[in-house]
Amino acid sequence: MIRPTKASQSWFQSATNFTLRIYGVALVLRLIPVLFSMNMGIGLDDMFQYDMLARSLVTGNGYRWYAEADLAFIQPLIHLDLTSTAYDPRGVLTSFRAPLYPAFLAIIYFFAGVEAKRFFIARLVQAVVMATLAPLTYSLSRRFYPDRPRTAMISAWTIALYPTLVIYPLALVTENLFFILVLCSVLVLLVAAEKSTWQWFALGGALLGLMALTRSISLAVAGLVVLWIWFVLKNRRMTFVVIASVSLVILPWMIRNTLVFHRLTGIETSLGYNLYVGYHPDGTGTFQYPQSLDLMSMLDDGQRDMIGSQKAVEFIKNDPGRFIYLAARRTGYFFGLERRALTYFYSNNYFGHIPKAGLLIIAALFCLPFVVVSTSGVLGLALTNRGRETKLIPLFFIGYILPHIFILAEDRFHLAMLPFLAILAAYSWTSGWVKLKEGWATRSGRVLILLAFVGITLLFLNWGLELWRDAGKLALLLSPNGNMTSFSY
Repeated sequence: MIRPTKASQSWFQSATNFTLRIYGVALVLRLIPVLFSMNMGIGLDDMFQYDMLARSLVTGNGYRWYAEADLAFIQPLIHLDLTSTAYDPRGVLTSFRAPLYPAFLAIIYFFAGVEAKRFFIARLVQAVVMATLAPLTYSLSRRFYPDRPRTAMISAWTIALYPTLVIYPLALVTENLFFILVLCSVLVLLVAAEKSTWQWFALGGALLGLMALTRSISLAVAGLVVLWIWFVLKNRRMTFVVIASVSLVILPWMIRNTLVFHRLTGIETSLGYNLYVGYHPDGTGTFQYPQSLDLMSMLDDGQRDMIGSQKAVEFIKNDPGRFIYLAARRTGYFFGLERRALTYFYSNNYFGHIPKAGLLIIAALFCLPFVVVSTSGVLGLALTNRGRETKLIPLFFIGYILPHIFILAEDRFHLAMLPFLAILAAYSWTSGWVKLKEGWATRSGRVLILLAFVGITLLFLNWGLELWRDAGKLALLLSPNGNMTSFSY
């Protein structure tokens, strides 16, 4: 029997202490905005829809939305066509949204009730959950760079203090669950690669399936993970274990949807809608009014999905050249500054008037961290040694980014990448000139470093163009009546 040495015991104790400390700090920071918004309601269509689905689940009516009790509130905002499907006063059976986050909310509502206080309780729970991002980032960094504890600590502090992530528990949206599942799945897969046992690969596959049940677009990530196991780990048996595990998690919901709509249906039926908005002739590849409302009057998910897909194909055929243009615009939106939510809520008077100097400071507080972390992360990726573990990072980036580039993109979508970018950024900060010199000494290293600087240049160009494009809107926001400009999301 191998006994742990004093050195290993000391390291474990130190890591445990740091993990608990960083979680405590992250939790306190996230609880502060939640406690200050105790009586705040919800905004944006997404939140209303998730709330409706959760209430329907917890009251035993199944996965339905737009119940009769909600119509008086919804109809002034969206004119619903109640004749497009057989309307049930309990609500309409739907598959438009992936089910796991509404189920998560339903569990909270089961204990908290469905009265007004449910939003506050849900935000408290989300703060507790989202605070785990910091220690998970620490653990993931120790897996990628086991000989660099300082890198792990810095990356964890970056996530703990990151302003957008601090306030994110206020939003009733999928990211509050999705971010955790992303990190847990990658961590489990790295353990599986080390131990090479089917149990760990099965758990990794199950977590990938849960990711897909939260945001189905992450199935592309699952596909690349399968390729990673097959070609990088060269463990073909475990490839099939992961595929089987993912399938066992998502197939029951797909069968449910297929039975409801009497045709083969995936995890969610929002692809047609997103393609319609993403390729609309008056759109620019991101979520925009008023075209985002065009199909929402339909209560038949299958009809909405079919019409949206058909229209998107028509849009592309009518102007094929826009396909590349929109892909470039979506890439810009995906890596954009994190100011869209701030613009929407401030311009709609959620916070009242904020003096110009104060508003600029708040904008810098929310925009600059991504500038620093993303540019440093790009350099860190170029300097990282290509081990089989670290190869999972670019594969995750590719699998996660590409679907957004060809469907629909917003700046909030890049938040799922932040823990990985924080780890890479911390690696570049702690490696300093040593790794840069080592990389520059080889041909392949020079190519990667040059590509990194090209990427950093493109990021700055993108942010400059974004500010130039929205200069008029920003001037209105900074005016004395900026909080009354009522910009749409």
